[in-house]
Amino acid sequence: MYAFNYHRPSTVQEALLLLKSAEDGKLMAGGQTLIPTLKQRLAQPSDVIDLGRIKELVGITEDGDAVVVGGMTTHGAVATSPLVEARIPGLAALAHLIGDPQVRHRGTIGGSLANNDPSSDYPGAVLALDATIVTDRRKIAADDFFEGMFDTALEEDELITSVRFPVPAKSAYRKFPNPASRYAMAGAMVAVTVGGVRVAITGAGPCGYRWTEAEQALEGGLDPAAIDGLTVAADDLNSDIHASAAYRANLVKVMTKRAVEALA
Repeated sequence: MYAFNYHRPSTVQEALLLLKSAEDGKLMAGGQTLIPTLKQRLAQPSDVIDLGRIKELVGITEDGDAVVVGGMTTHGAVATSPLVEARIPGLAALAHLIGDPQVRHRGTIGGSLANNDPSSDYPGAVLALDATIVTDRRKIAADDFFEGMFDTALEEDELITSVRFPVPAKSAYRKFPNPASRYAMAGAMVAVTVGGVRVAITGAGPCGYRWTEAEQALEGGLDPAAIDGLTVAADDLNSDIHASAAYRANLVKVMTKRAVEALA
């Protein structure tokens, strides 16, 4: 690990000022990605700004027809929140499937979304539930947020303060986890929203995306058989030692069908 200056601000404003004044500063949420990267000397920031002491970024509240989750709220808190379980049980179930207890008690929703690992689970929820990512300066619609592998619409000095999830009529998430890491080799979330059925896929491609063909097939009703006739192209999907692109294409159909079955 290379040497760096370490800061623990207590407010968002203080964190942003530290980031602006640093030569090459990095924000740290739960540290599940950044700390291993630093230990392996794959990054050499001048300053690390730890967001762990900023209380205004933590918490889960209800605001009208939406559940608002603070950016520094842990996966474990989302998974066990009575409010989330009551209003969006599909989101609570998704959070419960992230990693293991150690990861769920350290990792945060804001950190996960900002990092945008192609195998992470939250993109499925954010896209399927038509969520809004709120930062220190603007609001970003889910469909505009994910831009590619480890790439988002966030600016370098932008910080996720919360995520606003509209409450759906119903939702369900199913994934095929890597047996070691529990990352999604392919995951599907299906939600019935005010705008219709939304289907989001994560883990299979460079980043999360909506499967619009499945959405159209389910317009007439939540019939799992509607997924059978669809074809998933493997051309743009990930291929690695864990699964080929063709295998992931099949998993997309299987996980989507299982999610629909859970709703139906």
